[in-house]
Amino acid sequence: MSNAKELGRNARHQRIRRKISGTAERPRVVVHRSLTSLQAQAIDDVAHRTIAACSSLGKEFLKQAPKKGKVAVSEKLGEIFAETLKKKGVQKITFDRGGYIYHGRVKAFADAMRKGGIQF
Repeated sequence: MSNAKELGRNARHQRIRRKISGTAERPRVVVHRSLTSLQAQAIDDVAHRTIAACSSLGKEFLKQAPKKGKVAVSEKLGEIFAETLKKKGVQKITFDRGGYIYHGRVKAFADAMRKGGIQF
């Protein structure tokens, strides 16, 4: 990935962050997408702490991950993360796409979280 693309994404992410923030009742779920993996965190910006996190590189996820397709992996990660948030008592979130286009893996992750019962 070129440096100019990453700088543009960071600028978009900073614009988004000026407008949204997370609380304990409605945490901000931020997504980071790399060429090979996807990570997500639920963050309480008021208390400055991470409520939950998941990664497509985690050992427990790799046991149940689909063998092919980045979008399929993102969907499965969204389902698992929705279950994790429900166990922590979170029903509503604020979705932070991290400056990425709401398309492909990011959209698949968000749609899977909605199917898992998380509202945003």
